[in-house]
Amino acid sequence: MPLTLYDRDGWWWFKGRIDRIPGCRYYRQGLGAPSEVPETEARQRLAEFETREIKRHYLGDEKALTFSEAVVLYPASEKEADYLTKIVPEIGDRPVAEITPQEVRNLGALLYPAASTDTWQRHVVTPVRSVINNAHDLGKCPPIRVKAFSKAERLRQDKVRGKQSRVEKVPGSWEWLNSFRAHANPYLKAMALFMFETGCRVTQAISMTTADLDLQNARVWMPEAKGTEAQWVTISMELVVELANLRPRRPRKGPHGASRPKGQRVFGYANRNGVYGAWRTACKDAGIDPIMPHAAGRHGFGTEMLVRQKLDPATVAKAGRWADMSLMLRTYVHAEDPTAKVQEALRAGRERAAGNGLSGTNPVHAAANDRSKRRKS
Repeated sequence: MPLTLYDRDGWWWFKGRIDRIPGCRYYRQGLGAPSEVPETEARQRLAEFETREIKRHYLGDEKALTFSEAVVLYPASEKEADYLTKIVPEIGDRPVAEITPQEVRNLGALLYPAASTDTWQRHVVTPVRSVINNAHDLGKCPPIRVKAFSKAERLRQDKVRGKQSRVEKVPGSWEWLNSFRAHANPYLKAMALFMFETGCRVTQAISMTTADLDLQNARVWMPEAKGTEAQWVTISMELVVELANLRPRRPRKGPHGASRPKGQRVFGYANRNGVYGAWRTACKDAGIDPIMPHAAGRHGFGTEMLVRQKLDPATVAKAGRWADMSLMLRTYVHAEDPTAKVQEALRAGRERAAGNGLSGTNPVHAAANDRSKRRKS
């Protein structure tokens, strides 16, 4: 009995066997389309299903699995789902085994022609690679490796779009923070201090509820982020007092118009979009550079501790919850006035040499000459 389409409780279903598959099993399952869908379209979907099953029988799962089917198997986050909705129309019907790394890289320029290579990597390469390698882990297809965009490719794309990418962030400082807090609302005022003192991410600060506060012991339960487990973090007594006087509030709506988040948030924001608008307003009112939350908080913490206060990297990495110390030093620590500091160091060295009577002479060479004279004598 060939596959037969029928209506069941307002949904299109089908039943029967596929004649072109020897010893084919009997199917009875939903097509995933309501009966409002025209029958011609439902029959087209059924034909596509039949074709895939035939390919799967003769070629195996590795050759038959399409990218769309691999996406269904992948537990995508909300952000990844947004990225994948733009990718699927381009390569959704392609067998995963036939998708090449270069094809994935080319998708970035196709979907986001005016974006940087970093955006291509984040919005295209990473989600496609994650989907395919997840299917590989399930035994459905071969894995894929896609090389990152080179510096030359990044600079070439920056020239095409007329804009520089990877602009170095300006870290927050106590001077900037004090000016910002003087013009921010009470919730943003406390949040800015909290991020600068703890080096937390804006998403961590937003998600904190009253249950995460242990003000009697001057600590907060920091939510997990980017692979770092949740943990207790000590805060200053000044921040304890400020949080104790901050009335928790429940956000009016969730991200992207979703239902209101459950529980009262410490800082009262549902998502980062609400934070950014008020943050820019406070910067404008204060007449200061618009340093955004991540740069003001986490970058400010790293630079304050390492460059200004000169703490050792191991201590700062542990306090700021960086699992990779090299990443912290490479990304979150910013040199301040390097030209002036180098010139001052050169001036100090020159004066020290002149004071030792070694003007115009390399101290190392002078010491070597003295040792040579002593040996000869």
